[in-house]
Amino acid sequence: MVSTVHAPRRMPSAIGFGRSRPDSERAPRSFWFDPRFAIGVGLVIVSVLGVVGVVTAADSSVLVYAARSALVPGDRVTPGDLDARSVRLGSLGVRYLREGDVPREGFVVTRPVSAGELVPSSALGEVAGAVGAPVVVGVNGELARSIAEGSIVDLWSAKEADDHVFGPPSVLVDSATVVRVIAKDGVIVDRTVQSVELLVPRTKIAAVLESIANSDALSLVPTSIPAKG
Repeated sequence: MVSTVHAPRRMPSAIGFGRSRPDSERAPRSFWFDPRFAIGVGLVIVSVLGVVGVVTAADSSVLVYAARSALVPGDRVTPGDLDARSVRLGSLGVRYLREGDVPREGFVVTRPVSAGELVPSSALGEVAGAVGAPVVVGVNGELARSIAEGSIVDLWSAKEADDHVFGPPSVLVDSATVVRVIAKDGVIVDRTVQSVELLVPRTKIAAVLESIANSDALSLVPTSIPAKG
C-alpha cells in the first residue's frame, strides 16, 4: 500500500490578509475643498476689520485746552493757566485751542471763558494787540444780582452839580467787562460803596480816571440778564 505524503499547506501571506499595508504603500488622499468654508473665513475677517475700524474712528480724540479758572477779557493766558483734555469733537475741534497752540508769551483773552470751559480760539488775541486795561471803580449802592466776574456792564456817570446834587447820568463806558467784585474786608469800611474792577478800552481810561477824581456818582448796569441765576 502506497502512502501518500501530503506537502504541508502554506499559509497565505499576511500581506493583504488581516494586516494593513505600510504607510508608504497607502494610496494618497485627494484634497477636499468646500467653498462654504472659504466664504465663512472671509466673513470673519471682514467682521474683524470692521470692528477695528469702528473702534479706531471712535477713539479719534484730540487734546484741547480748558480754562483752569474763569478768564475775563484782558487776562494774559499762558499754558500754565490751562488744562489739557482729551475729547472727541470731530470737525468742531478746529474751533478750540489745541495743545501746542499757545505761544510762550501767551495770549490775551478777548471774551469771558468760564472755569472748566473749553477755550474757543476766537476768545484769544495777540498780546501786542491788547486794547483794554483794568480799572477799579467805586460804585454807589448795591450791585445788581446778575453782576459777577465776567459780566458785561455799562458804566454810567453823573456829575455833581450842586452840593450833593447830581446831574443826569450818561454812559461813560459801554460794554465793559467785570474782572472781579472786590470783597469788603476789615472792620471800618464804607458799606455804601462797592469796589469793582472793570476792563475798559484804553481810549476810555482817561475819562474814567477823571470821573473818579471828580467824585462823580458811578453806577453799573448789566447789558443782559442771564437765563439762570
